[in-house]
Amino acid sequence: MLSTLNLNDNDFDGPLPTSLANCLLLEVLILGNNKINDTFPYSLGNLPSLQVLVLRSNNFHGQVINPDNQSYFSSLRILDLSHNNFSGYLPTTFFKSLEGMMGLADVDMAYMGDRFQYYTDSMVLTMKGEDIVLERILTIFAAIDMSSNKFEGTIPETVGNLISLQVLNFSHNHLTGHIPSSWENLVALESLDLSCNKLVGEIPSELAGLNFLEVLNLSENQLVGLIPQGKQFNTFLNDSYAGNIGLCGFPVSKSCGRSEPPPEIFEEEEVDSAFGLDWKFVMMGYGCGMVFGFSAGYIMMTIGKPKWLVGMIQRAGNRVLRRFKKYR
Repeated sequence: MLSTLNLNDNDFDGPLPTSLANCLLLEVLILGNNKINDTFPYSLGNLPSLQVLVLRSNNFHGQVINPDNQSYFSSLRILDLSHNNFSGYLPTTFFKSLEGMMGLADVDMAYMGDRFQYYTDSMVLTMKGEDIVLERILTIFAAIDMSSNKFEGTIPETVGNLISLQVLNFSHNHLTGHIPSSWENLVALESLDLSCNKLVGEIPSELAGLNFLEVLNLSENQLVGLIPQGKQFNTFLNDSYAGNIGLCGFPVSKSCGRSEPPPEIFEEEEVDSAFGLDWKFVMMGYGCGMVFGFSAGYIMMTIGKPKWLVGMIQRAGNRVLRRFKKYR
């Protein structure tokens, strides 16, 4: 009948008892900050009601292998494996089985343990760069923290199916490859930390559509190219991208080298062309006409033809000369 087991902050060591798999009504299992030395507890995956599993800061090790059972950890909403010695590739099928992180929009908002008048579930989670004490755990809250381990390889595209995720932390591992563009589906995501890995390529422009993203940390990777612009990405500071010397554009100081003229220039040219007038050709015609006028005048005065025009110019010249003598 046990629904919550919280043994956080003790000195328990040795392996995790396999008999916990008999606790079929277990919803919350918190074993963080101990000295438990074991591999990933696969036997807990068949617990139908398990929603919160916290194994952070222990001596768990080995790989997290893909399950054969499609309903493996199907009710899990919060998974914290941070600060252990897990290694190997991130399990693609494992993320597929986390159905509890896919449809929380249809779940009524409440607090876990509300049915008990004398006890409420609580936990500590690294969220938005800080360790935050959740005095009460919302039934619509979903988070994955697998930071500070030895995971390697690429990030599975299947993580993009966990559309109810609000916190995702894969930082301080040895992950390689690209950031999946499928993460545009993580529409509820508020905090994303992928810092201190070996990720390459560009930041997917699709991530600019995550309207609830408040904290982003992609520092200390090998990312390149233009940083996406717009919406939440306009609020992130240089610290979010530090250590990626190949990134350019706002807010980092490195320019992407594009020399496009400002839009105002195009607007002015469009206004001029609306009247059918191109001032470049006007100035060219003015210059040519002035040169032609001086040349023609010189020739006419030299040869004395036509006489009517030469006489008119001479009379005008005489009038100017008389006025000049009068006022001298």
